[in-house]
Amino acid sequence: MGELFKSSIFFSDQHLCHADILPPSEVRARIEVAVLNFLKNLNSTQPEISDLPLITRKMSNSRVSRGLLSDRTWIFLSHSFCTRSLMKENTAKSFLRVWKVMEMCYQVLVQEKKVTQRELFYKLLCDSPEYFASQLQVNRTIQDLVALLRCSRYSLGVMASSRGVVAGRLLLQEPNQEAVDCAACGFSGYAISGDLNLLETLVMKSDARYIIVVEKHAIFQRLAEDRIFTLIPCILITAKGYPDIATRFLLHRMSRQFSEMPIIGLVDWNPAGLAILCTFKFGSIGMGLEAYQYACNVRWLGLRKDDIEQLIPEESLIPLKPRDLQIAKSMVSSEILQKMTPVTYHPTHDQTVAPPAQVTTPEVKNILPTQSYQHAEEKVRPKRAASDDLETEPTPKHPRASASDTSF
Repeated sequence: MGELFKSSIFFSDQHLCHADILPPSEVRARIEVAVLNFLKNLNSTQPEISDLPLITRKMSNSRVSRGLLSDRTWIFLSHSFCTRSLMKENTAKSFLRVWKVMEMCYQVLVQEKKVTQRELFYKLLCDSPEYFASQLQVNRTIQDLVALLRCSRYSLGVMASSRGVVAGRLLLQEPNQEAVDCAACGFSGYAISGDLNLLETLVMKSDARYIIVVEKHAIFQRLAEDRIFTLIPCILITAKGYPDIATRFLLHRMSRQFSEMPIIGLVDWNPAGLAILCTFKFGSIGMGLEAYQYACNVRWLGLRKDDIEQLIPEESLIPLKPRDLQIAKSMVSSEILQKMTPVTYHPTHDQTVAPPAQVTTPEVKNILPTQSYQHAEEKVRPKRAASDDLETEPTPKHPRASASDTSF
């Protein structure tokens, strides 16, 4: 049955390009073949410097795959190529960066070690400062190498620097270690390792009913400190903003292990929040060769445009920053999201952005607040009864003017 789910009969993956998770020996072999082919072309009767053919990581080369027998939907990259050439001025440095990163990754694999992207940046900064001036250049070059060798970043020996934490009704046990109760880890939660092999071998047990993905670390800490998982049986997980691979990997593992639990995304009502939600749900184009493997069926829990119109005066809304507007424009113009969702929203000003209806979940939205409200009523009712005889001067409430003043 597992093979049936992977079959192209049920998924639109006939043109799917992917990066495999490979053992170090095979990755080294692919690097050696790439070097030998390069030297062969240099040593031929008509010597030339070969261009590097890379899978294009752009919206125009992205596709959507959906399963007929599952709820998963994800973005993947198709067979469209771009090149890195030493003979073109605009790609010459990128060409050299790929070979430099390839050399460094080969050394790491030979030593049977792992490095983070940050460690790799410092190594390259010391070794080749004329080619690597920023972390962003290293990150993009790693993805170029992934696109060239068709193996995952982790297979290259590059380990994710995980920011994620998890809390709530979840028991985790590493091999030959004591089990960790995530409900007893306090408001800081259990730190998610960047070692994907370790995450794959974790033994997990849970009696939760929901998995809640929280965008903001501060909100996660408040929910964990209030032990909301004792009220609503749930697992809390956060990447502290834009999701890293390790957090997405663990969430995907939980979705497989606890397939009956709905995954709910609690994010801000703004372009960045929706972009984070879509990354968890669909994957990302920038890492389209491997990130699709960690896509989960995340449903959206949180404020909507209608809620804001009813509860918050328009003059209290915060104008979107240029970066927010850029994200919003990208999402609204996305052909993929337009194909997946009906056009039912027409923005009237630059302070809101149309949500993809594909990720909404009204039924779960109703369940959780109802349980929370009932619990709050039980706690407040005795205090309310005790204060019925007290006459107090009513204090007018004013809406907060900025997000920085808002507390959960």
